[in-house]
Amino acid sequence: MYSLPKLERFEQNVASKFNIYNSIFITLPFNEINNTGVLLPLFSDICEQGYKNNQSPEEIFNAFASKYLENPTEEEKIDLMFRFIQYVERQVVLFDAIEDASFNVVNNMEGRGSLRNIKERAEQRFKREELIAFLNDFKVRPVLTAHPTQFYPGPVLGIITDLTQAIKINDLHSIKELLAQLGKTPFIKKEKPTPFDEAVSLIWYLENVFYHTIGEMMQYIQKNIFKNKAELNNPIFNLGFWPGGDRDGNPYVTTEITLKVANRLRTSILKSYYLDIRKLKRKLTFSGVEELISSIENKLYRSVFYSEGTLFISKEELASDLKLIKTLLIEKHQSLYLNEIDNLLNKLTVFGFHFATLDIRQNSKIHEKVFQDIIDKNPKLFTENYNILNEEEKIKILSNVSADLKEEDFDNHETKITLSSINAIKTIQENNGELGCNRYIISNNEMATHVMEALALFRLSNWEDPTVDIVPLFESVEALQKANEIMEQLYTNPTYKKHLESRNNEQTIMLGFSDGTKDGGYLMANWGIYNAKTAISNISRKYNIKVVFFDGRGGPPARGGGKTHQFYASLGPEIENKQIQLTVQGQTISSNFGTIDSCHYNLENLLSAGANNQVFHKEENHLTNDEKAVMQKLSEISYQKYIDFKKHPKFVPYLENMSTLNYYAKTNIGSRPSKRKQSAQLNLDDLRAIPFVGSWSQLKQNVPGFFGVGTALKYFEENGKWDDVQNLYNNSLFFKTLLENSMMALSKSFFPLTAYMKNDPEFGPFWTIIHTEYLETKRLLLKISGFTELMENYPDGKASVAMREKIVLPLLTIQQYALLKIKELKENPIENEKQITVYEKIVMRSLFGNINASRNSA
Repeated sequence: MYSLPKLERFEQNVASKFNIYNSIFITLPFNEINNTGVLLPLFSDICEQGYKNNQSPEEIFNAFASKYLENPTEEEKIDLMFRFIQYVERQVVLFDAIEDASFNVVNNMEGRGSLRNIKERAEQRFKREELIAFLNDFKVRPVLTAHPTQFYPGPVLGIITDLTQAIKINDLHSIKELLAQLGKTPFIKKEKPTPFDEAVSLIWYLENVFYHTIGEMMQYIQKNIFKNKAELNNPIFNLGFWPGGDRDGNPYVTTEITLKVANRLRTSILKSYYLDIRKLKRKLTFSGVEELISSIENKLYRSVFYSEGTLFISKEELASDLKLIKTLLIEKHQSLYLNEIDNLLNKLTVFGFHFATLDIRQNSKIHEKVFQDIIDKNPKLFTENYNILNEEEKIKILSNVSADLKEEDFDNHETKITLSSINAIKTIQENNGELGCNRYIISNNEMATHVMEALALFRLSNWEDPTVDIVPLFESVEALQKANEIMEQLYTNPTYKKHLESRNNEQTIMLGFSDGTKDGGYLMANWGIYNAKTAISNISRKYNIKVVFFDGRGGPPARGGGKTHQFYASLGPEIENKQIQLTVQGQTISSNFGTIDSCHYNLENLLSAGANNQVFHKEENHLTNDEKAVMQKLSEISYQKYIDFKKHPKFVPYLENMSTLNYYAKTNIGSRPSKRKQSAQLNLDDLRAIPFVGSWSQLKQNVPGFFGVGTALKYFEENGKWDDVQNLYNNSLFFKTLLENSMMALSKSFFPLTAYMKNDPEFGPFWTIIHTEYLETKRLLLKISGFTELMENYPDGKASVAMREKIVLPLLTIQQYALLKIKELKENPIENEKQITVYEKIVMRSLFGNINASRNSA
């Protein structure tokens, strides 16, 4: 049967359904909703026409008010704006649910990138044994982070899940009820969530999505690729977890919280096993098997509900009992329900008793303070002149230091929590197994000393040979450039070498796209990470170290997001790629892994990216020296353009006065502060990447995803070297992916929204700099790709972006109108504090809907 093109499937199953179900809102029996539902489309049309006619948000809203409202007071206008915001927020939820419900129809779940496709390609090319070897070695680790970009409270997430199921089966009665429930359910958190609240929210995805999806994928691999002939001992998938363990810049993450989260993770996975065992008990009613299942059920029940930390069954015992049941089923019961036992065994292999590995992360600057405190309190452990020694001499001392320091011996809060976090790792490993918590990440890592300080902290806590990986996080352009030299210092240090030997000679290194982009711009950050990976791969191979790269990727292209699987597929043989590890956060968790279908699709694509590099295209995606030279030149020009832009005297004032930057800290969306240091004056270095990138996104300017790209391409155009970049685009999947992701950032930009700023006496010239670079980047990206429109090769993605942008256009207009009113009110000699507060609330409320609609904007 003829299959409709992807765009037509999107139009039929998403766009059309949205228009139908959206009309139900107007029929809901709520006060004033009918009036809002009638007025909103009219306002949306006036917004579209107004921006085409170069009107400002203020002119657009006033034109609407004069045409459709009868002599409205300021209070009536404000009331309508709030109602528009509430209405649009719910439209976004409806659109999310419809897209989720239609995911398996719009996307080809068994097409390119799927497990089935990998299997068939391997068989067709006589590479089945190579594929099996790959699956016995390769791993994918999505790490769920607590970064505050998911604005839906728990009850709303529940409604989205139920609404998605109702839409799948076109249950109009349930859809209407759920939309009515949605209309009555608050979208705003009254209080900031604690790190534990954030953990509980993300554990929902572990229990309801990842647990089932990964179980099914492991089962498919075992049955259809391994053919049940070989044992599948490699977990393939490891899940990472940051809420409750990520201390960097978050004073609310305490040792108590860390232990509480680890306990919740263990309880959650045991509960998941218990529910599976209960289902199995109804099936395995055979002599000799029923008794074993009942015993497992009883022990798991007691471990979950009555344990108080005590386990009544170990992971090894559970595995042994399940394998015994499997043997009995094969030998005595014609292998009835054998698949279900295999499925549970595979889940146990992946999730153990830990569910997801809780990472501990701390900033190197905190470690430096902690060490100074330790030195001051224990001078005999260090030489008197330690602080004035060079790095080599300090590393020598750190390599040999050991003690049994106790947190109660110190008064400094940071020292106490640092030492107690190490003891927490020990406790978690005892309760959840080593995989419960076995990584210590050092953010802002800039020298070998930072790694040796972290290792020394374990030895100073009476843990001589810690079963923990020390993971340096290189973020800035400068740190990336010297990362290979830092790693060579560590590889040749006898103490660290011994530590690596105890860790199977495997070194994990984290690379931060987020702060790299903020520091050096889009092209330089991506190219800097590519070069760092190449150099680190070379030095690691030299010393026979298996290096694993862990990418700090966010949702948008500016933070390493975009077409993630395509990025990994583009890495050539120069870069070690035995594992794919990446952070996933906020709306990217709900959009890419929020349902069984989307989770299947995206995990399979990541696995396929690894297979492309190691099984099917081993020697492809290799950049020649000439291509590297072109890439280097592009990055240098782009970097200089971005650095000059960042040094512009209006750069920080523009963000502070013309964007929503100052409002991120006021929202109850996450436990983490928006700045590392809580100083009154904004320092760009202390500003976190999320509010930085998110503020540009709210302006619909998306600067971090494109600025400098147009200037770099223009250099080659003007100097008669266009063929060099054109050939690079045609031949390099890496470069093509970079530019296509930048196209996504451009597609989500909308400069007519802020065009009024070009007439601002203070910020007009600065706005023009951004707009000019946007136009040049767009022109040259279309030229190099041969497209007539951005994202032309992803028509369904382009259509989705267009619909989402159309839905939130009224919100964006209201937000800009409110920002203008705030500025106007603050310039008035007699400030109206009450009105300013109301308009600030409008800015914050519109911020939520805009980010939820974008799905990968921060």
